[in-house]
Amino acid sequence: MGFREYGEYDAVGLAALVRDGQVSAEQLLDEALSRTAEVNPKINAVVNLLEDRARAAIAAGLPEGPFKGVPFLIKDLMTAYAGEPLRSGSRLFKDYVAPEDEELTRRYRRAGLVIFGQTNTPEFGVTNVTEPELYGPARNPWNLDRSTSGSSGGSAAAVAARIVPAANANDGGGSIRTPASNCGLVGLKPSRGRVPSGPQLPDLWFGYIAEHVVSRTVRDCAAMLDATAGTYPGQLLQLPANERPFLEETLYEPGRMRIGFSFDPGIGTSLHEENRKALLETTAILARLGHDLEEVFLPLDRDQFIESFATLVSAEVAATLRLATTMVGHPASSADVEIATWVLGKMGEACSAAELSEAVWTMQQFARHWLTWASDFDVLLTPTVGVPPIEIGANQITKPQRQAMKVLAALPGPALMSQRAKIIEEFRPTFEIAPYTMIANVTGQPSMSLPLHWTDDELPMGMLFTARIGGEAALFRLAAQLEQEMPWKTRKAPHAAD
Repeated sequence: MGFREYGEYDAVGLAALVRDGQVSAEQLLDEALSRTAEVNPKINAVVNLLEDRARAAIAAGLPEGPFKGVPFLIKDLMTAYAGEPLRSGSRLFKDYVAPEDEELTRRYRRAGLVIFGQTNTPEFGVTNVTEPELYGPARNPWNLDRSTSGSSGGSAAAVAARIVPAANANDGGGSIRTPASNCGLVGLKPSRGRVPSGPQLPDLWFGYIAEHVVSRTVRDCAAMLDATAGTYPGQLLQLPANERPFLEETLYEPGRMRIGFSFDPGIGTSLHEENRKALLETTAILARLGHDLEEVFLPLDRDQFIESFATLVSAEVAATLRLATTMVGHPASSADVEIATWVLGKMGEACSAAELSEAVWTMQQFARHWLTWASDFDVLLTPTVGVPPIEIGANQITKPQRQAMKVLAALPGPALMSQRAKIIEEFRPTFEIAPYTMIANVTGQPSMSLPLHWTDDELPMGMLFTARIGGEAALFRLAAQLEQEMPWKTRKAPHAAD
């Protein structure tokens, strides 16, 4: 028998009920599985159920962690769980089984979380729409015809549908924050080095990827970070511990903050009217709360940023394809992956070491300049996404585009690189959808999306708050204040579980 009030509680609340003996871990798992059966056929968020593993973990006795007994989902990307598939949304890895847990998975289990499934992701997490050919699209519980964004789109859909109160997510260019925005959730990309990566996988995307969760409440976001943050001996990049628990930070007033805000379109081409409305409303409330606000212009060369970021990502895709021989026992072929992924990989292979180093240097120089400029503010405020949630399939490759990509993929390296500008232009919609989030991946700053705006047709859009490196505490204090002032907890997606 389940627990009918399950959907009204966040993860901290459910854990308290288990601790007090008011509900059991078995009841919570039954309820999570029942909700999955109810709504997952509509939203396609969970792509691999691990019910037997979950029941065995409960039967063996869960650790006395802060989330003991709370059902949890991990993403089918990076978060390896020993003995289970890690397909990364790709046909290439459909038969790959993780040989051991990642450090983050160990910490989830030590926290007492009951992992019972894996969530949908685009192939290798490269795009910001969760529509992999392997699994099909994840659908937004606010409107089934709209995208959840990506790459943590399955996790965000599952949380918005109230299958779980929080779910694992990771972010290399906005993949925690843009799904949080599209699904009306809280999404924090922590500072680089705050949450452990590895030890199996390298620090992918040149260290740009950060891991954490999407959640419905600020305190869940904070408490999950308390449970997972901190270094281990093999961690390549390490941050000092926070002064106090992040959950405790949510109880402190933020004080008078200096907040820069911008109407700039970021690396997009124009500011959407809904974002203008959201910024005006949010800044008015922040001013009323006593914060100092200053309108700023973003020091950003859009074309240079896009070209360098695309160069780095294509090199990472090429390296991932090379891993196939080791991981699945045969070289990757064009039949193993989606055509856009294959073209990116071919472009990465054709890129010279000098061109790659130049892109790395460009991003490092950008990061230094940006961090110096941003040091004048406690927090920078922008929209999270460029547009409201787009329709499923809006960015799907057309038949002529597919043919053109096949031709490009067949070109020798120098000829392919001569077409790089055209290839990058084909991926332009990615940057229009997420014109702000990639910046903090490059700089390493903590960056949090909060669900502060809904369009007239009830589609959520987030506001993005970015602090200094190591400044999660400031974000949690401000987020908790805004959660009280602009409450979203009672909003429920139309296609959430009953």
